[in-house]
Amino acid sequence: MSRLWPLALLLLIDIAAASEDRLPPVEMKPVQVSSHAYYVSGATGVATDNYGFVSNSAFVVTTEGIVVFDTLGTPALGARLLAAIRSISDAPIRRIYISHYHADHMYGNQAFSGTGAEIIASDGAKTYLEGDVAQLRLQERRVSLSPWVNESTRIIEPDRYLQNEERFTLGGVDIRVVDVGSAHSEGDLVLFVENDGVLFSGDIIFAERIPFLGTSSSAEWLDVLEQMEQAEVSAIVPGHGPAAGNPGEIVSLTKSYLSFVRESMRQAVEDWVPFDEAYEATDWGDFIEYPAFLEANRRNAYGIYLSLEQESLKDQ
Repeated sequence: MSRLWPLALLLLIDIAAASEDRLPPVEMKPVQVSSHAYYVSGATGVATDNYGFVSNSAFVVTTEGIVVFDTLGTPALGARLLAAIRSISDAPIRRIYISHYHADHMYGNQAFSGTGAEIIASDGAKTYLEGDVAQLRLQERRVSLSPWVNESTRIIEPDRYLQNEERFTLGGVDIRVVDVGSAHSEGDLVLFVENDGVLFSGDIIFAERIPFLGTSSSAEWLDVLEQMEQAEVSAIVPGHGPAAGNPGEIVSLTKSYLSFVRESMRQAVEDWVPFDEAYEATDWGDFIEYPAFLEANRRNAYGIYLSLEQESLKDQ
């Protein structure tokens, strides 16, 4: 047994006690992507499906420590993630990068509070954390994801914020973390394991499901996706869905969806067509068959419609 396993077990017990003395019955088996990179993958669904386990977390294992990318959507899932990491290595967890401060990627921070890891997020995450949305979302999840998110659940803010990018070497592994700006959220990070050619994209990429747009800037998001299409990588781990080795293939759904919604709503805005009428007249084609279409598509389209209205006003 690993010498650090008792600590992980105590953390599991502590989180379980905060979640009605049990952990969610989900399978969380690390998948090895390369020599140093692993990830766990949530189910393809909306935020409250599968006990909240619908997003991915990835981690880099080196001889001198571990770097974690996202901690999942509840403290209990974070505890399960910590145990999954410990099944691979007992090296100390040095840093935790949060791709963006949406609930399904960071409530698990709470389970890592005893590891001594530094938590880092994009500078843009300040906008989310300083506004009302973060607390309103927490209140909502205490209902929709009870008991896994409850009165004991709290938002663990970053120890520091990252602007632009940083590079470091840990255990002989070169890691680059880049703030790609306001794309999917107010501030998004991606992480590149340079030795292995593996990119952790966060929610810049959704695989096998309709993206959630939220407060995204679809134009900037598309710019980032075009850059990712040209990336020389051996594998990409998305924020949702399975990893893939072909950048163009894994980028295609998110990019084609964003492009289609923008173009459809742009035409409606230019022609002064009311949103409801424009939405009903749009042929959504194969997108209808993807998970989360019913839950996310209308909201996504409306958000883009409003943003395009704002863009048109600025151009006048």
